[in-house]
Amino acid sequence: MNKIRLALSSILFLWLFVAGGGVMGQQPASTPQGETAPSSGPDTARSYIAPRGDTLLHRNDLVRITVFQEDDLTTETRISKSGTIIFPLIGPVHMDGRTVDEVTAEIRSRLDKDYVINPHVTLMIMDFAKQWVTVLGEVNKPGQIEIPAEGGLDLLGAIALAGGYTRIADPSHVTIRRNVDGKDQVLKINAKQLSRDAEVKQFMVNPGDTINVAQSLF
Repeated sequence: MNKIRLALSSILFLWLFVAGGGVMGQQPASTPQGETAPSSGPDTARSYIAPRGDTLLHRNDLVRITVFQEDDLTTETRISKSGTIIFPLIGPVHMDGRTVDEVTAEIRSRLDKDYVINPHVTLMIMDFAKQWVTVLGEVNKPGQIEIPAEGGLDLLGAIALAGGYTRIADPSHVTIRRNVDGKDQVLKINAKQLSRDAEVKQFMVNPGDTINVAQSLF
């Protein structure tokens, strides 16, 4: 009888040894206090820019549009060369040169009309297309100037990024060549007055503008 009990005890001990991972009383590894265990798998989180409502959209911007509780309508695409995107159910939406608020209001209205009752539409900018102006004439570093991703570059800022005026520049005679609806326009700006009078509204440049600073006659 004792031999049977001893054999049963040995079998029970062996079973506990295997089930316990090979070492009696061994505890699983724990994360040190105050630290977070690393997650398994790659980090798939994506960055994006939550724009202000008055942010202008441009060709080649990468946008992501979502409709609350309507996952099938989620759209991530670049604005085409024609300035439009194709949105589910409603089709083409013109975006180039319009604000985020204007675009989301149109999508909301067109969805609400026939498809989704009171939709909540959100537009994120995943990547801004690079936008440029060209500064020529009497500046120290003539050439192309990149407009900041968030936009909002004024004339004086563009000239500053081009190295500022040369010693023979005439800031009161600055011209800007701009394409509007396929037609070239030439605007004459007194940048000297802009820099002196804080109450004068700053002149904002547009992507594709060509700025030329004249030479002083004296």
